[in-house]
Amino acid sequence: MSVIDQEEKISKLKKLDNPTSKELRERAQEGAKDFKTAWLSFAQSLFAIHRDKLYEYWGYEKFDHYAERELGFKKSMALKLVKTYCFVEQQEPQYLQDSFVDERDASALPEMDAIHVLRLAKGKKEITRQDYSELRRQVFDKGRSAGLVRQDLVVLMKERKKVDPDEERERRNTAAVRKLLNAIRSFKKDAESLKLIKADLVKKAEELFRELEAEIE
Repeated sequence: MSVIDQEEKISKLKKLDNPTSKELRERAQEGAKDFKTAWLSFAQSLFAIHRDKLYEYWGYEKFDHYAERELGFKKSMALKLVKTYCFVEQQEPQYLQDSFVDERDASALPEMDAIHVLRLAKGKKEITRQDYSELRRQVFDKGRSAGLVRQDLVVLMKERKKVDPDEERERRNTAAVRKLLNAIRSFKKDAESLKLIKADLVKKAEELFRELEAEIE
């Protein structure tokens, strides 16, 4: 970049650095905070309605009927909101306080979906306390996106998953039997078409074939 171009850029930036642009920036930051936390109020109401079965008083037999017909929300989404709010209330009550939001930049506030992934992670037996603590830090202290938190969880699940020797042995045995079955099936078909073996031997092969199939069912 030439000296002239650099000076023009600096001049342009100075023009943009005015009270109006600063106000817009602050409004955008506050809007981001409001956007990331607006679901809490709605979810809190849904949680109370679900907990106290208020939907029955309003003429709905089930919570999902109320959510779909009156609010236009699918059952899966409505329950996701309820469960995620319940998780926050029990595990992260400080997030419900205004001070938590006020003291943090918009980029560091957690997404609802990221909290949902954290909730699911807490119930995974493969995840250690240390694993969960790090995931929690990424969500509530760093504002890591739901997609990246989900990727982190998948990686941890694979790393922590213990392989049962007996299950692994059985899996290999089953795979070997299936391979043998395919070979017998192929040989039987060729032998019949070419009349390489007698009918009684074909019958015995079929019996062996059925026994092997029964072993892996």
